[in-house]
Amino acid sequence: MEALVCRKLGDPTATETGSSESPVEVSKNYPIPPLSSDTAVRVRVIATSLNYANYLQILGKYQEKPTLPFIPGSDYSGIVDAIGPAVTKFRVGDRVCSFANLGSFAQFIVSDQSGLFLVPERCDMVAVAALPVAFGTSHVALVHRARLTSGQVLMVLGAAGGVGLAAVQIGKICGAIVIAVARGTEKIQLLKSMGVDHVVDLGSENVISSVKEFIKARKLRGVDVLYDPVGGKLTKESMKVLNWGAQILVIGFASGEIPVIPANIALVKNWTVHGLYWGSYRIHQPSVLEDSIRELLSWLARGLITIHISHTYSLSQANLAFGAIKDRKAIGKVMIALKTGSSSKL
Repeated sequence: MEALVCRKLGDPTATETGSSESPVEVSKNYPIPPLSSDTAVRVRVIATSLNYANYLQILGKYQEKPTLPFIPGSDYSGIVDAIGPAVTKFRVGDRVCSFANLGSFAQFIVSDQSGLFLVPERCDMVAVAALPVAFGTSHVALVHRARLTSGQVLMVLGAAGGVGLAAVQIGKICGAIVIAVARGTEKIQLLKSMGVDHVVDLGSENVISSVKEFIKARKLRGVDVLYDPVGGKLTKESMKVLNWGAQILVIGFASGEIPVIPANIALVKNWTVHGLYWGSYRIHQPSVLEDSIRELLSWLARGLITIHISHTYSLSQANLAFGAIKDRKAIGKVMIALKTGSSSKL
């Protein structure tokens, strides 16, 4: 099978995929993974999404550092190709999606049946491959951790990225007043088209002044929940508009800078800071992830959420795919479509 293999650590965007300098290459004859247990399911991958964490893993800068060589990749969709003798939940030919610690950047991947989800017929298979990590992260953060409720003010940083667009949509479903912060005309127009209550363009506006004006005009007290996948200076600035009793959701540090949240101000203003490492729920509270993804699949099938895909590449174009994330060209999700399942309407 074809698989994208990381042989050494480095920047996959610096050179063409497969060149001698690149840390990744496309192996044409990588062994097809066997069924590893009686309840194992092998999936023929249709599509897999790129997440910022995948890029960091190849750089060697992620909190989990897999042993070299490894196949990157996390969330994916596909068709059941083979099942173990004790599998009861799935049949060959079923449409499924899931997520893995590694391994989805390949034509086949094996999972235990307990980790797979049946995809509703109305769901596009390329789009659904982008759902588990990005939407799962935002759903667990906002619904499970922050318990976002109707009428609360949600401020989303990096709102045009994969997790950001997910957070914006989930916020609207919860009935929140949503403030979205992004950069660039195209991203701003998309967010406005999604019914966001207030959109701030980092490229042309002062974020804090714009948010304060909106809060004053709407006679609001401040931001109740800050969703932050960006970090850096923007986090520090955003604290100026947080309400008493606000919640801060630490999702990631796309800016490359880890912010300092002053404990003395958190004490005085009764802030709650949530660290959200979505993947660790699979170890500590897997039922939370399972319930979350099932609800998201239901929302997707009913048209309550939309997965925006800005770029789709092949395995051999991995350098371009990661470049779209690194250079912040992506609006929503970047996908890799596999040769064995190029159709999104299977």
